Amino acid sequence: MSDRRALRRRAWRPVAVAAATWVGAAVATAMSPAWILAAGLVAAVGGAVVCFARFRHPVVAVLAVALACAAASAGTVATLEPTREAVARLSVDGGRHLRVTATVTGHLSGSVDGGAWFDATVTEVSAGQATVRGAIPARIGVDAEGHESLSAVGQGSELTLSGRAIPADPAERAVLVLRATDVERAPPPQGVWAAFETLRDGLVASTRGLPQPGAGLIPGLAVGDTSSLDPATEEAMNISSLSHLTAVSGANCALVVGAAFAVLAACGARRWLRVTGALLVLAGFVVLVTPEPSVVRAAAMSAIGILALGFGRPIVGIAVLAAAVTVLLVMDPWLCRSLGFALSAAATTALLVLARPLADGLGRGMPRPLALALAVPTSAQLVCGPLIVLINPHVPLLGIAANLLADPAAAPATIAGALACIAPFPWLRDGLTALAWIPAAWIAGVAHTTASAAAQNLPWPDGLPGAALLAAVGAAIAVAIARPRRVPRLTAIATLVVAILIGAVSGTSTIRTVAGPLTVPADWQVAMCDVGQGDATLWRSGTATALVDTGPEPEPLAECLRTFGVDRLDLVILTHFDKDHVGGSATIVGRANVVVHGPPGEPADQRLLDRYAAGGARLVAATMGMTGQLGDTRWQALGPVPGMEPGNDASVAIDVTGPGFPRTVMLGDLGAEPQAAVLRRVDITRSEIVKVSHHGSADQDPELYRRLHADVGLIGVGAGNTYGHPTARLLDLLRETGTVAARTDTDGILAVWRDENGRLTLWRQRQ
Repeated sequence: MSDRRALRRRAWRPVAVAAATWVGAAVATAMSPAWILAAGLVAAVGGAVVCFARFRHPVVAVLAVALACAAASAGTVATLEPTREAVARLSVDGGRHLRVTATVTGHLSGSVDGGAWFDATVTEVSAGQATVRGAIPARIGVDAEGHESLSAVGQGSELTLSGRAIPADPAERAVLVLRATDVERAPPPQGVWAAFETLRDGLVASTRGLPQPGAGLIPGLAVGDTSSLDPATEEAMNISSLSHLTAVSGANCALVVGAAFAVLAACGARRWLRVTGALLVLAGFVVLVTPEPSVVRAAAMSAIGILALGFGRPIVGIAVLAAAVTVLLVMDPWLCRSLGFALSAAATTALLVLARPLADGLGRGMPRPLALALAVPTSAQLVCGPLIVLINPHVPLLGIAANLLADPAAAPATIAGALACIAPFPWLRDGLTALAWIPAAWIAGVAHTTASAAAQNLPWPDGLPGAALLAAVGAAIAVAIARPRRVPRLTAIATLVVAILIGAVSGTSTIRTVAGPLTVPADWQVAMCDVGQGDATLWRSGTATALVDTGPEPEPLAECLRTFGVDRLDLVILTHFDKDHVGGSATIVGRANVVVHGPPGEPADQRLLDRYAAGGARLVAATMGMTGQLGDTRWQALGPVPGMEPGNDASVAIDVTGPGFPRTVMLGDLGAEPQAAVLRRVDITRSEIVKVSHHGSADQDPELYRRLHADVGLIGVGAGNTYGHPTARLLDLLRETGTVAARTDTDGILAVWRDENGRLTLWRQRQ
């Protein structure tokens, strides 16, 4: 027993070294010049060594090693500073035109404008007659046209591009950030890289013809290629906490290592042969996927976790994990700022430290295999949650359940897909792909079902306070489940906290999912969502519902639709393509029957429309004077005004009328000039509701509002916005015309309807 305790104490020492290295890397990447920190740490190491020689205390030895590793990490940052200075001398901060020769080192990741970004190592960069050579870490972006010209490019491709530099963040690894405007040379990869690229392309081709969305998931599960994944499924995977399955995360690598380990064990191989064989298989998988830094990190973390459990020594695994983190941070100190790296380390730590105690606790009330299956995703969720909430202030309540349902299918889908990728015969590849489709389709179904659940995302405080609160909640849940016997009082307190938490969450979820629609008037006919600085307006006739614009972000719109009990939209009108009017589209892609839209101005606008079409919507380009029917209401397009450039002034304006329906005019973001043009072309009569143009800006035509003489003016505006919306000029204009101003920044959600006596009623969420 004493030997085991001594082993545990020694095993945790590398954790202190890893923590010191992480802090050293964070400070070194944030300060300039880093050599000052490195020199100071080296001096501190010398002092620690002298102290150890005198006192021979193990704590001093650990301190010396920790300081040495932190110094090494700072030294790595310092070695790149001459290259950073040489590139800076090219005046890249001024956006100077550069010509570069680069080797692709990472996947091309698409951007919202249809372009792409990728990591590369630049070997030569020229600005006029000045040239800098070396191994320069770079981040390169291309526009949509450039993205098409890079269609054959893969890892290892040597490119020649030119473009303008973007100022690089000194805290990031990339010394050069380039926005390429001209792709001069973009050959496909050569040699071994070409062979693996061919294998991956063969897998993607083999999935064509299989039903979606399972077909698009197969390459993602097997080799991390999400190019065939439809946007709706990708969004559902993110919402349901299943995106790690298609990101070549530690989970994918762990499945490969585990499968190899199990096969070798079934063959009767000795333990060292199983370990060696599993590591060789993992190395081959990494090369097949493409050994970009994130994949290598995921492979390292998963190998540590699985092999430590395989040897039955999780504590030793912690020491190995800490050593691996230390080595990686010394080699690449900028990893200290990578959320992906932090999540990999946290998930592996959870697997090694927390999974077994949770399984023991759960095993008191259920079969051991089920307890272990629940413990793995639960431990990862508890440990990684505080990190995830820093970028997405929501807690996926059904994430553990989704992982529990999807994980059994992930193993056969990943393994069958990976085998299909390397299958030597087309018929064998197609057969394995077909087998992989069955579990992939199940995973897609779990993702869509979970994402569609109204209670899936629980809003949570953001920033460090939110992360700290979630960490405390996670600790309480872990103690309540594990129920350590040595601290019964702490266990009782944790159990009480969890009981209170469950009650609070259940009450909140009930309010949001069941009682939420009961908190808004049942008779509403026109409603404006509170989506911040943006527009999202609903109107309803009978069982038919329409939405005009989506606001800037998906989640506020999703919350509003849940509040009003809207699941399917018969009509969506996108007045124009500014983000504050279409940024929440991800919420309703796949849920709209017809999309009427203003004129697209950028390639990204058309790609958004293509996403709606892929989700089953019928696209209709709006023209002035066109009409349509929604339930018993009839709508007419008052814009876009002919001759206006795409954007605010070409907004689709809508006039909605119907029996028992309050006449409503929605003006999009029309400015004073197009508003006056509408007056010249259309016989504007009195309305009861006006959706005020452009969030209440001063650019309004007073005559239009006098002609409308509306009873209620709805203003979609964000609290504390920097534009000064709504302006005093607009509010004065509404008072002059006898229009009651209702605004989302102070009033929250707004609803208007005509009651059974014909009177117009305005409801504010915050009375």
